[in-house]
Amino acid sequence: MINFLILPILVPLITAVILIFLNKSVIAQRWVSGLSAFVTVILSALLVNKVKNDGIQTLNLSNWDAPFGITLVSDMLSALLVLTTSIVAFACIIYSFKGIGEAREKHHFYAALQFLIVGVNGAFTTGDIFNLFVFFEVMLMSSYALILLGGTNIQLRESIKYILVNVISSGLFVIAVGYLYSVVGTLNMAHIAERISEISGISQPGVISIIGIIFLIVFGLKGAIFPLYFWLPGSYYAPPAPVMAIFGALLTKVGVYSIIRTYSLFFYEDGGYVQQVIMILAILTIIAGIIGALAYWDVKKIIIYNIIVAVGVILFGVSTMNENALTGSIFYLIHDMIIKAALFLLVGLMATISGTNNLKQMGGLIKNYPGFSWTFFLAALALSGIPPLSGFVGKVLIVQGGFSSEYFIGAAIVLASSLFVLISIMKIFINGVWGEPKTYANEKSVPYKQLLIAPVILVILSICYGVGADFVYPYISQAAESLINTNIYIDAVLKE
Repeated sequence: MINFLILPILVPLITAVILIFLNKSVIAQRWVSGLSAFVTVILSALLVNKVKNDGIQTLNLSNWDAPFGITLVSDMLSALLVLTTSIVAFACIIYSFKGIGEAREKHHFYAALQFLIVGVNGAFTTGDIFNLFVFFEVMLMSSYALILLGGTNIQLRESIKYILVNVISSGLFVIAVGYLYSVVGTLNMAHIAERISEISGISQPGVISIIGIIFLIVFGLKGAIFPLYFWLPGSYYAPPAPVMAIFGALLTKVGVYSIIRTYSLFFYEDGGYVQQVIMILAILTIIAGIIGALAYWDVKKIIIYNIIVAVGVILFGVSTMNENALTGSIFYLIHDMIIKAALFLLVGLMATISGTNNLKQMGGLIKNYPGFSWTFFLAALALSGIPPLSGFVGKVLIVQGGFSSEYFIGAAIVLASSLFVLISIMKIFINGVWGEPKTYANEKSVPYKQLLIAPVILVILSICYGVGADFVYPYISQAAESLINTNIYIDAVLKE
């Protein structure tokens, strides 16, 4: 048991409190927030190395042994997602220095962002199902502040829907936790898995499957799976680019992670009812996302609907529950967090230069902004899964896992989705970046070079992640191993 794994939660928490008292000095807020985010990246990287060398790390808060107290758990999946979250947050903070506006900076933007990082990293690290709910609420309350900050008409309109959906989802979460506790008598996730195994026998009782469906509705609302994604396109469209990048890269992925963690631990029975439901919804999610991405000529909407496609691809791999597909899902999950953040920042820069989100009013950006243009091109190829970039490896493993488990239709849809994603994203490049050069009224006032730094960092990282897949694979494989063999996770937490 070590205290080290709480630091990626504790550092942004302390930083957020400090930033509340620095609201009159924008420069001080930038320095403190940027330095804190960088330190969190370093600590997260050290945690990944610790888990790689020494196995799963646990921390029993207040020295109450599991399962009686709250336990924080860092297996490789958790540690990798905390590291990716920290990197994405650091990039978005750098972009925000010139891309969010001083008015928002003076109204606690950086403090709200740090509180959101606390919630996301805590959700990835906790080993307690009720504590997962608590960290969800920390994350969501911060996101309420961020989506409202600025007070534009579209933000106020979409925030009502966003808050209402999440309040309902949180209520269902508490109900699901209550039902689960009434059946198993514990909140520790490793202990829940053990108790369910004891009461299930050969097959899971119907009550466990019902609880599983309630959890799927809760996490499906937060992760934006079909048909529960209705709130996402408008809500993610409303805030400015750095907030949109944070939301698109991290918030839906917390819902996806929760499905992965609870499904692999609690509702794991091969061929079970929950598995079939997840697979069907994953396929429908991919199709719905593709339709939206192809239908719109708004650069933000195209990227937003590609979030939905990625959620479906990841969950299809999870639903097959074999080693190849799970490994691919984890690989693709990390890839999507990085590349979606980069793309949202890039389309945010694109909209800032052109003064519009409408592709039909853009064109020829490559003439005056070649650095931006080729960065966007590489990000588009990575998102589409063109080898050897980062989207390729994960999707290939998911497709292999689907075919090996004889889920041919689902695997074929995942494979075909790459083509449609490429068409949707290249529509932006051909019409907005390539196209006929146009004159934009505000382009000379845009701090182009400063705003390009953060997306370039993320795109370079994405390229390294794909090209260096052989180096990364042992880490991803270790993360998948604890999902497939849940006894590794259970034994580490309960010390059996």
